[in-house]
Amino acid sequence: MIVNLAQDGWEVIYHRAHALLAAQLAGHWRKSNAPKRFYETIAAISHHDDLEKEWEGDELTEAGAPLDFTLGRGDSTEPLQRHLTNARYRGRWVTLLTSKHITYLSQDKWGASKEWDEFLNEQVKNQEKWIKELGVEKDEVERAYQFMLWCDRLSLILAQKQIPDDQRSLEITSGIDNQRYDIRQLSNGHLTVDPWPFEEEFTVNVEASCLSELKFKDNEALVKALQSAPIKVLTWTFSEKE
Repeated sequence: MIVNLAQDGWEVIYHRAHALLAAQLAGHWRKSNAPKRFYETIAAISHHDDLEKEWEGDELTEAGAPLDFTLGRGDSTEPLQRHLTNARYRGRWVTLLTSKHITYLSQDKWGASKEWDEFLNEQVKNQEKWIKELGVEKDEVERAYQFMLWCDRLSLILAQKQIPDDQRSLEITSGIDNQRYDIRQLSNGHLTVDPWPFEEEFTVNVEASCLSELKFKDNEALVKALQSAPIKVLTWTFSEKE
């Protein structure tokens, strides 16, 4: 989960909600410049964090605060394998992009153990197999994946409240066709992306759970608080210009 410190406690955004926000952003991309299998790619973006189940795991820091996703990652490949198995219900394209994302996020695990090496080698092998079976080019797959990363990154910038002040720019990524994209806030409060990649002006949103307690005695207490917490809807409007 994504955890932001608020004046009266914590603001928690579930990872699946962040993925849905990324999919909203993807859906407004200019169709004439869309990646291969656009709607299947949006499905992969929407479901790429289905592995996260904040009500079921260990989601507290040692001090008892809600655990932000940047502070902890599991060392087992088993949950990732289950995630990939579930992705197969949506087809090979979604599974291919999900596999590439897992490989990208786990690249630091190469050489960590025999289990990780076997898992990652299997991903590379499966990706090559699916590309061949789908009859697509590697560069088409890579462009779709870079698009997925772009939407994921922009969603995280929004959810983690990283928009700079004073209309300063922040790079999103430069992976799509080696084109750098920057986000900045306009004087009217709207956001823009340079160069503008979307069809038209639009608004996106995500739900955040508002916790008034700063620490919890155990995960059960955190889950109970999350499930009964008031919900705040965060919204952002994107415009090409003011």
